[in-house]
Amino acid sequence: MRKADLINKIAEKTNIPKVDVLVTLETMFKEIKFTLSKGENIYIRGFGSFITKKRAAKIGRNIKRNTAVQIPAHFIPAFKPAKEFMQEVKKLEIDTVIKDEGSDDMA
Repeated sequence: MRKADLINKIAEKTNIPKVDVLVTLETMFKEIKFTLSKGENIYIRGFGSFITKKRAAKIGRNIKRNTAVQIPAHFIPAFKPAKEFMQEVKKLEIDTVIKDEGSDDMA
């Protein structure tokens, strides 16, 4: 499912105009990004948590030049689903998911 599909589905189920759903969804995404960029986490009960994880400094390799490269410590965004969310996903039947993935049109 893409963002446009999600907007259509929400608009259909709530009878809210697609433009309003789009604005709401975009605002939500901006707020999540802004909050995480400040180092704060977002907790949504029953859904999950948007958190920042710290990655330690490490030494990587530049394959083309065969040299060591120092990668500084940094933070990355992450999502941790709530228990209820995980239970719903675990209930899916493998055959159904595989069949549905084959019908997605990525064009």
